[in-house]
Amino acid sequence: MMKNIEQLAINTIRMLSVEAVQKANSGHPGLPLGAAPMAYALWARIMKHNPQNPGWENRDRFVLSAGHGSMLLYSLLHLFGYGLSLEDLKNFRQYGSKTPGHPEYGHTAGIETTTGPLGQGIANGVGMAMAEKHLAARFNKEDLCLVDHFTYVIAGDGCMMEGISGEAASLAGTLELGKLIVLYDSNNITIEGSTDIAFRENVGKRFEAYGWQVLTVDDGNDIDAVETAVLEGKAETKRPTLVEVKTQIGYGCPPKQGKASAHGEPLGERNIQETKAFLDWQEGPFGVPSIVEAYLEGMREELSQSQDSWNELLKRYEDRHPEDWKAWKLWNSGRVEEDLLEWEEYWRFESKKAATRQNSEVVINRLSPKAPFLVGGSADLAPSTKTIMHERGDFSAENPSGSNLHFGVREHAMAAILNGMQVHGGLRTYGATFAVFSDYMKGAMRMSAIMKLPVTYVLTHDSIGVGEDGPTHQPVEQLASLRSMPNMTVFRPADGKETAAAWCHAVTKDAGPTAIVLTRQSLPQYAETGRNALKGGYILLDSKKEPEIILLASGSEVECVYEAAKLLQADGIGARAVSMPSFELFDLQPLEYQESVLPKKVTKRLAVEAASGFGWHKYLGLDGATITMDRFGECGKAEELFELFGFTAENVVKRARDLLAV
Repeated sequence: MMKNIEQLAINTIRMLSVEAVQKANSGHPGLPLGAAPMAYALWARIMKHNPQNPGWENRDRFVLSAGHGSMLLYSLLHLFGYGLSLEDLKNFRQYGSKTPGHPEYGHTAGIETTTGPLGQGIANGVGMAMAEKHLAARFNKEDLCLVDHFTYVIAGDGCMMEGISGEAASLAGTLELGKLIVLYDSNNITIEGSTDIAFRENVGKRFEAYGWQVLTVDDGNDIDAVETAVLEGKAETKRPTLVEVKTQIGYGCPPKQGKASAHGEPLGERNIQETKAFLDWQEGPFGVPSIVEAYLEGMREELSQSQDSWNELLKRYEDRHPEDWKAWKLWNSGRVEEDLLEWEEYWRFESKKAATRQNSEVVINRLSPKAPFLVGGSADLAPSTKTIMHERGDFSAENPSGSNLHFGVREHAMAAILNGMQVHGGLRTYGATFAVFSDYMKGAMRMSAIMKLPVTYVLTHDSIGVGEDGPTHQPVEQLASLRSMPNMTVFRPADGKETAAAWCHAVTKDAGPTAIVLTRQSLPQYAETGRNALKGGYILLDSKKEPEIILLASGSEVECVYEAAKLLQADGIGARAVSMPSFELFDLQPLEYQESVLPKKVTKRLAVEAASGFGWHKYLGLDGATITMDRFGECGKAEELFELFGFTAENVVKRARDLLAV
């Protein structure tokens, strides 16, 4: 009898999925039809979750990396009582619905992370497992395991082809993330047809080489075999586990079963009727058998008991370990213990020149004791990006309590892993690389922005100041690209206090990522900078007379406009120097403030930045001009290149005079 109910529940998932796709006349029915049994086995037999509290800290995490199969997840959320109604399923892929084409974090209860770009979900899962391991090392006691849960991922052939999954899986094996289990929906079909046309490798052997345990389920419809394999994965405490589940895409629809046509288009009414006949389905459209509803309602009550038991454990933890309990609340709040705006030491820097990457190192280590939940690292560049937290240890298989993360040369996976750690909860994450390699991270940075995650990206070696490494390592177009990304705050500071402002914004922001773009070369420290940088743009040096021309810059080029303004003022010209570390923050200021910095009547404006000029013109108007990089750089010493490309106070003065003469 139990087997019959479970099979009926699986078929309910299948039919809800294909009917929603059919009603939308858009979507992907093939994955839900083939993967429904393994998903049901996870959600009903194995996973620890509570539909009454989707945000329970000690729940198991579930990621559908193959996010195009979103109706599989929405059907599960409906049936397991996460608040998705049948009406929501009927509105699949419609504007304003809770069931968009791909799962969206923060939009629908029970969605752990936004997925869609293939392979991202695997890397997110690695991040979640890293977060669990780190938090468990910090908070668990011998008698009380406050943090003890697994991360499950369902991924497809496409996820396995994407390079990001290989980067992330390699690191997961190195870190011995034994609480990560990936179910590989292995159906040998992609949009273009059989995977044989482009993908013939032995995925299992590859993951074994990464240091994973690899198990195989030969029949994806055998939920007992799926359960046995997952339980074997849970028993392996060191190695992450890949369970390759052999399935047929579009299972249950005889005309499309095992074919590429099942992947990304509605089955069609005739094929749905054939599917109903094959599955012996007796319900009408969007029907849920009463016996299934009753069965799952009882299961939902049982699932809530897992949190009841944990709540009792939490109370004992509070009684026995009150200081750790306070820390637990702090970590989960993500709030820095100190009011950074009022903390004078935070804003204090020596007057000597320093690269902003060095200033950033100072700031990170001032923040570190005040933000114990801060974790981060770099793509094998920490000595150059200056992103090590002193005395916080290195996160590793042997030392999961360490806060410094070592990603190896894996930029794309690094960013997606940071997203996974961030959505897990309890941590605040940052990652670092050279600014030019933000291109390698762009897909995952975009996901940070879409999910509005407060991940911090530290991007150093930010211009032709990289010098001898030449144009391959000298970023030109990256700043403009990052500034064009919705929800991303880009902050390019000019000195120590502006760098402190950048980090202040990053670690106190509730939503959206921050890119802090830093120099390799040394820059002056200015008396006039400080908390005012949090406005994104401000008057750094003003003339005693009405301004005739406004010079604008960010980062290292602030020095050019600062010195140029002084030279122009010495000649009796009303020159104003404006530091613009963040376009996004400046645009958020009241119009009155923006007008006070950039008055409309002053039409002669000159922007200076050792990067593409794209984006500056909104502050310059038709009478403005730029000194920018609209070509790639050259190999040479930094000071030579700045002079070659016109980033000197003398050239700024010359161009300013030219503007004023027009």
